[in-house]
Amino acid sequence: MKSSVPLFMTFFTVSVILMHGRCDEEIRRPRRLAQILGFSWENCGKPDDPAVLKALKLSPDPITIPGDLTASASGSTSVALVSPLSVNVTMEKEVAGIWVKIPCVEEIGSCHYPDGCDILNQLIPPGQDCPEPLHTYGLPCRCPFKAGDYSLPQSDFYVPNIDLPFWLTNGNYRVQGVLGSAGKELGCLKVSLTIHSG
Repeated sequence: MKSSVPLFMTFFTVSVILMHGRCDEEIRRPRRLAQILGFSWENCGKPDDPAVLKALKLSPDPITIPGDLTASASGSTSVALVSPLSVNVTMEKEVAGIWVKIPCVEEIGSCHYPDGCDILNQLIPPGQDCPEPLHTYGLPCRCPFKAGDYSLPQSDFYVPNIDLPFWLTNGNYRVQGVLGSAGKELGCLKVSLTIHSG
């Protein structure tokens, strides 16, 4: 995330899908082992969008939660990213061969986030070191992000136990995230994956 919009969008999208749970639900319900299969991505923005993901590799397939994850990514942004940085997420699930839009429920689903920078500050409070391996590589994890070409070398992560919302059941999903500022689209990333939970 050394000023990297693509990494920002990727990790933001994953956090929205899987990590934006509620503590009271975690206390009431037992945890489920989950797997993410067939993860794929594509840029879905306009040709002149300043933010572009050039490469993203995740392994293994399936990704087990909790479990180890290896990731590498590269991308570029030709403009600085400053607050407020809006994120519009559209989430769809395949039902009987038809893609159905999932509404925004408790800030998960097809939601509009007025400022992704605020969410990053909630996940990693200002003054706290960025998590590894971002800290090791000197990659920032909060706004503002400077313009430039950036990459995250192949790195190992541990994905902790995550309490999936009860409605995020087994199936195929598509998630599109559009990053914007002052009414202008900065970048668009589309992710496809299959969720299997026990």
